[in-house]
Amino acid sequence: MVPSIREAYNAAFTPEKYEAFLKDLHSAWPGQIDFRVAETPIFIPRDFTNKVIDACENIVDIIIDPKFKELTRNAIPEKVKVPGENAHSHFIAFDFGICINEEGAYEPQLIEMQGFPTLFGYEVLLDDVYSRHFPIPEGYSSYLGGHTRESYLRLLKEIIVGNHEPENVILLEIFPRKQKTRIDFYCTEEYTGIKMVCLTELIKEGKKLYYLNEGKKTEIKRIYNRIIFDDLQQQSPEVQEKGQLILEELDVEWCPHPNWFYRISKYTLPLIRHPYVPPTFFLNEIKQLPADLENYVLKPLFSFAGQGVIIDVTQADIDKVKDPENWILQKKVKYADVIITPDIPAKAEIRIFYFWKDGDLRPVPTNNLARLSKGKMVGVRYNKDKEWVGGSFCLFESH
Repeated sequence: MVPSIREAYNAAFTPEKYEAFLKDLHSAWPGQIDFRVAETPIFIPRDFTNKVIDACENIVDIIIDPKFKELTRNAIPEKVKVPGENAHSHFIAFDFGICINEEGAYEPQLIEMQGFPTLFGYEVLLDDVYSRHFPIPEGYSSYLGGHTRESYLRLLKEIIVGNHEPENVILLEIFPRKQKTRIDFYCTEEYTGIKMVCLTELIKEGKKLYYLNEGKKTEIKRIYNRIIFDDLQQQSPEVQEKGQLILEELDVEWCPHPNWFYRISKYTLPLIRHPYVPPTFFLNEIKQLPADLENYVLKPLFSFAGQGVIIDVTQADIDKVKDPENWILQKKVKYADVIITPDIPAKAEIRIFYFWKDGDLRPVPTNNLARLSKGKMVGVRYNKDKEWVGGSFCLFESH
């Protein structure tokens, strides 16, 4: 996105440098990175960063509005409502496509957002290792909001651990060591001192939860939640049965509380009006379908990892929908072929991390990740056998 930096980077790039970088990256926790790591970061100029942050802050204004909980009261499916919801999500992730508008200018367009964690730990490792192998352009950083590596990790630990000892806080997931994102869990353990624990390993006594910490039964006072209910519903009956305990009254703090996964999600998109947010409508509230349906995407509200999304929408697709209140129609955006690579250009999505510490009036931007794609959609399954695609990060021109 910054032509001079891109040209210099591509000219200096060699497969040998990339292999050395990968070897170093994989050596931290051998065998735990289960996705392709792209050959390049994205270099983001200041004006584009300003556009992205402006959109995020506009959405944050909606989320901090006292009416937000009322507006999203129907966002949480009854069967997954968890008691003990707190005042706000500790984490928000905003996904933007790097798009091209009708004037031919690059602009961000919001694709999705989630009141849920993402690869907060792994991105620190990625930035650390990358900077050992490639030069970081002067005045560029992966961190946002004035954060440094140290201040970012300090804030992350403060939010996750809260007022407890790390041994009384767990990262909760379903079979965490088998998840595609498990590298992040290993990083999180190292950076915060908490342990990853599988849902199936929880011990419940009354309203209290425990886990075995190196054989010692230890009380859980706070949960860094990584469980997605859609994933839980794909598990065996035994695991699903165990998962029912999450829905009970428990004497634990949640970080973030599971209900925020639904409140801050695709469900929130129709509430936003902003030039960098594509017009989005609940399917059941549309009085007259757009004549140009081919310029819209049909998305189920309750799915993850792009499942169920219909890109080339027809009237027949609309007619098939039995529960229109659980679907949104979103204006298509045109991803830009923005990253020049040795063969064809790559498209890109960037995810902005916002952290919200208890007691603060609003969340703040902290860090990011990126994904490069040459397929029809951004995701591993659409980019098989391609190069200069996969997981990455942005380096932002500092203010």
